[in-house]
Amino acid sequence: MLAKFPEKSMHVVRWVLALGWLLLILSLFYDPFSIWLTDSSQTWSPFRINPQTCIKVQGSCLPQVPYPLGNSLFWGLIIPTGVFAILVFGHEFWRRVCPLSFFSQLPRALGKQRRIKGKELAKIKPDSWLGKNYVYLQFAILYVGVCARILFFDSHRLSLGLLLLGTIVTAIIVGYLFAGKSWCHYFCPMGPVQTFYGEPRGLLTSIAHETQRTGITQSMCRRIGETGKEESACVACNSPCVDIDAERSYWDKINRPDHKFLYYNYVGLVIGFFLYYYLYAGNWQYLLSGAWSRQSNQLEILFNPGFYLFNTPIPIPRLVAVPLTIGLSCFLTYCLGKYLEKFYKSYRLQQNSNFTSQQLQHQIFTFCTFITFNFFFIFAGRGYINKLPVQLQYLFNVLIVLVSTLWLYRTWGRSADVYSKESLASRLRKQLAQLQLDVSRFVEGRSLESLNSDEVYVLAKILPGFTGEKRMQAYKGVLKEALEEGYVNSSSSLEVLVQMRQELGISEAEHLRAITELGIEDPDLFDPQQTRTKENQLRLQSFRQQIHGLVTGKRRRGATGLGKELLKVIKKEKSVHDVLQKDGINMVALSQEYGISAEEETKILNELDPDVNFLQRSEILLSQLESLHSTNISLENQKKNTPNQPDLLAAIDLLQSTIHDKQKLFVKGILEILEPREPGANTTQIALALASLAPQVTGDILADISLKWSEKLHPTLVKRLYQQIDFMKTFSNTTTESDLVGHLESLFYDGDSLTKAISLYLLNSVNAVRAEEQARQLLDSYLMINPLVKETAQALLKKDITTLGTLNKLLYLAGCDLFKPLKTASLLELAYQTEVKVYGANSVILDVDSYCEDILVLVKGKVEEIMAGKGTILQPVQILNQSEILAKTSQNSTLRVRDWEALLLSIEGRLFEQFFYQDRDFARKVLAQESLRLQVRL
Repeated sequence: MLAKFPEKSMHVVRWVLALGWLLLILSLFYDPFSIWLTDSSQTWSPFRINPQTCIKVQGSCLPQVPYPLGNSLFWGLIIPTGVFAILVFGHEFWRRVCPLSFFSQLPRALGKQRRIKGKELAKIKPDSWLGKNYVYLQFAILYVGVCARILFFDSHRLSLGLLLLGTIVTAIIVGYLFAGKSWCHYFCPMGPVQTFYGEPRGLLTSIAHETQRTGITQSMCRRIGETGKEESACVACNSPCVDIDAERSYWDKINRPDHKFLYYNYVGLVIGFFLYYYLYAGNWQYLLSGAWSRQSNQLEILFNPGFYLFNTPIPIPRLVAVPLTIGLSCFLTYCLGKYLEKFYKSYRLQQNSNFTSQQLQHQIFTFCTFITFNFFFIFAGRGYINKLPVQLQYLFNVLIVLVSTLWLYRTWGRSADVYSKESLASRLRKQLAQLQLDVSRFVEGRSLESLNSDEVYVLAKILPGFTGEKRMQAYKGVLKEALEEGYVNSSSSLEVLVQMRQELGISEAEHLRAITELGIEDPDLFDPQQTRTKENQLRLQSFRQQIHGLVTGKRRRGATGLGKELLKVIKKEKSVHDVLQKDGINMVALSQEYGISAEEETKILNELDPDVNFLQRSEILLSQLESLHSTNISLENQKKNTPNQPDLLAAIDLLQSTIHDKQKLFVKGILEILEPREPGANTTQIALALASLAPQVTGDILADISLKWSEKLHPTLVKRLYQQIDFMKTFSNTTTESDLVGHLESLFYDGDSLTKAISLYLLNSVNAVRAEEQARQLLDSYLMINPLVKETAQALLKKDITTLGTLNKLLYLAGCDLFKPLKTASLLELAYQTEVKVYGANSVILDVDSYCEDILVLVKGKVEEIMAGKGTILQPVQILNQSEILAKTSQNSTLRVRDWEALLLSIEGRLFEQFFYQDRDFARKVLAQESLRLQVRL
C-alpha cells in the first residue's frame, strides 16, 4: 500500500515512529504520568481500574492497583495493530515503517559497514549455515521471545525496556556486520509473523509483478539520487527478496520444509500462547481483562505452580510450564498439519487431477493463516477493546471477520501458474507499449496498464500491426527480461513460457532462434558463471546507472574535459578507470555502496571501453561457434559410419540442419562486429577464426548478393576470409565416439522437442547405456514433456526403439527424396497421420492395373518391381507408387515382397494433396524431382 509513497515522506514517518518508540521505552524506565490515568479516582479516564472487580488467578483475586501504561500499550495495542496491519496492508507497509528496520539501516546511512578485504560489503551467503537455516533460527528466537514474554516481560517494565533496547542495539550491530536488510531477512523475530500474515500478499498490498513503469516495488531498498528522484539501493542481500516481490518469494519457497515448519508451528505458537493464560489462571477473564500486563510480582512467581486445573494447582514451576505448553502446542499442530496436508492433497488430487502440489499447499497455508488470524483477535487487545461501547465491540468483531474473509477470498484462488501468467503478461504489456501500436480502438479508451493478463493476450491476438516480426520482437523482449532477472534460464524457458508461446503463436523453433539471437546480442546473458536473479540485476543495474549518469552528466557540463579523456580511452592511451578517477568520480565509494566486487566493477567499466567490449563479445561468440563446429564434424563422421541406415542418416541430416541455422545466426553476428572495423591484428584473427569454424556458412553468406557483406566489410578482411575458407576445404578432422556422445547430450538439453527426440534416438545407437540414463532422468523429472520426446524415451527404455513410432516414421519420411522439401513441422504432422503396414514374404503389395490412393513408402525389407517381365529390387526408403499417385493412374507394375517381410508407411492421398497445394515450395520441388525421374526413364 505504501509502495508509491515518496521515500522522503516515509523517511520522516520512520523518524517519528522511531522517536515514538524510544519515548515508549523511556516510559518503561520512568513514567510518573500514565499511572495517574489508571487511578480509580479518575472517573473520566477509560484506563482507570475498578477496585471492586475480582480477577481470579489460581483461585485468588488479583490486587487492583494503579499501574503505568507502557507495558499494557505495547503488548495489548501495538503488537495486535501490527498483526492487523500486516494482513491488511501487507508486509510492505510494515517494512517501510518498522522502527527496528530503521535502526538496522543506521550504519548504512552513516557509511559505517563491515567490508570484506576492505571493499566488498559483507553479505550472508545463501549456501552458509545461516543462509540455509535462518527460518528455523528466526522461529526459535520468536519461540524463546514468546515464552520469555509470559515469564519476564508481560508486566515487568524494566525487563521489557532492557529487552527493547537490547533488540535495537542488536539490529544496529547486524546492520553493521551485514549489508542490506539482513536484520529483517535473517534475524528479526517478527520475520515469521510477516511471512505468516503478509504472504503471498496482504489485502491491500501493491502488486509488484505488474509494476513495470519503475523498477522500485513494494518495500525494496531505495535512496534519493542527486537529481532528487528515487533510485534502487538494492545490494542483493537475499534472493528471492520479499521486499521486492513478496508473492514471488512465497511461491519460490512454498514447498520447502522450513516454510512448512514455520506455518504449522506458528499456529501452535499462537494457540499455546493464549491457552497458557487459561491453564495458569484457571479462567479466561485473566487473559481478556489484560490483568497479566499489570502484575507487580511477575519475576517472583517464576517457580510458583505453572498450571491450575480443576481448581487444583499443578506443582510444575511456571518457568517450566510456559515453554512446555507452547512447545507441546507447536509440536501437535506441526504433526496435525503434516497429517492434514497429506490427507488433503490425496483427497483433492482424487477429485481434480489438475491441482498442482504447489496450489494445494498454498490452500493449506491460506487456511492456517485465516483460522489463526481470527483466533488471535478473539483474545488479542481485549483489555482495550472491552473498554469500548458494546456497539463498537461488535463492530470490531465484524471488521475482523470481514477483513479476514475478504483476504481469504482474494488469496484462495492464487497459484504459481496464475502469478506466472500475470508476470509474463505484464512483460508483454511493456513490450506492446514500446512498439507504440495504436491500441485505443480495441480497448475502448482504456490504457494498457489497466488490462488484466487475459485481456493483454487477447489484444495481442487481434492487433492488426502485431504480426510477424513485431510479434517476435515483443517475445524476444519478454524472454530477455525473464532471462536477465533469472526468472528462467536457457533450458527452462521453453517450458516456463509455453503458455505465452501458445498465445502468441510462437513455435519451439522460433523460441530457440530468439534464444540464439539474444546470445549473439548479449553473450553475457547465458554466462553460467553469473548469478541471474532480479535482486542481483537491480544491484548491477543501479551501479551501471550511477556510472553512466556521472559520465553523461560530466559530458553535458564540459565535453572538452571528459570527452577528450574518453577519446584517449578509445585510442587505448588510457583506461576507463583512470579517466573516471581523474575526473573526480570516486569508484571505490560507489562500488562499496552497491557491494560491487572487483570482477563486477572491471566488467561494467569495460563496457565503456569499445575495444575491450569488442574482443570479449567476439571471444564468446566464437566459442559458441566452435562448439557448433565440433558437433557438426562429429555428426559428419558418424554419417560416414552409417551409410545403409536411412533413419539414422535422416536424423543426422535434421540435426545438421538445426546446427546450420544456428551457425548462420552466429556468423552474421560476428560479421556485424567486424563491419565497422579496419583490418588489424585483432580483427584479422577474429576473421580467420570465423572462416575456420564455419567455412561453408561464411562462404554462403559472403556469396549472397542480397546481404551485401562483401561490400560492408573492408576488402582486406573479405580477402582473408575467402583465403581461409579455401584452406579449410583441404583440412579434415577426426572425432571419437565420446565426443559424439557429449555433443548429442548437449543437443538433448538445449534443443527443441524434435531435436531432443532425435538426439536421444541417435545417442541410443551410439551409447545405449547413456541414452537409457538420459531417458530415465527425463521421465522421472517434473518437467512438462513433449509427447514426441516422451514416446521416444519410453520406447527406448522398453527396448523397442526399432519399432515404428512417430519419430521413426518421421525419420524415414525425412530420408525419402519426395518428402525432403517439406518443413520439419509438416513432416511431424504427416508422421502422426501415417499408418504402418506389414506384408509377409512373397506377398503382392500392388498388382498391375490396380489402383491405390495411398502413397506407399518402403521402410524395411526388399520389394521387387516387375514390369514387362523384368524385375527390379527397390531399396529403402523409396516410394513404390510415386508416378501413379502424381498422375492419378492405375499401377503399371507389380510390387512383390522378396525373402522376408516388408514394412511400409501408408500415407493417405488426400494428405499428400493437402501439403502439395498448401506448400508452393514443396509442390515446385516435387514436380522438379518427377521431371528428372521421367528424363532418366526416357
